[in-house]
Amino acid sequence: MTIRSSKARVGALNHIGIAVLSIEESLKQFQELFDSPTAEILVDEGRGLRGCFIEQGETHIELLQPLHNDTVIAKFLANHGEGIHHMAFTVDNLTAKYEELLSLGVPIIDGPKQGFHGPVIFTDPKVTHRVLIELVQPDVH
Repeated sequence: MTIRSSKARVGALNHIGIAVLSIEESLKQFQELFDSPTAEILVDEGRGLRGCFIEQGETHIELLQPLHNDTVIAKFLANHGEGIHHMAFTVDNLTAKYEELLSLGVPIIDGPKQGFHGPVIFTDPKVTHRVLIELVQPDVH
């Protein structure tokens, strides 16, 4: 096996995305069961999503609720019900990692595009053990 030097470093788990029917109900449940803090609910009309990030200690949980029945999250809910939708990892240079993955023949099924907290891409779960992987380059504030 040849180990390649990458232009972009993939870091720690950034968050776990969970598809839900109601952010308010799900957030309340996390707060009651796991002492989760409050979280701001964000709206992305362009992607047809409502989302929030629960900062649960070192872990972040992204709750995702569709705004319309024709969105990716709505289709996921229709096919699978509520549950884990994706795992996201932080990358320091999304453009370089995107180009590297393409050069390796890894299919990118969505992106690059702007996510709630920075640009993102999604790899095809067929090449990642049926797990949808998101790579995110967090915006610097």
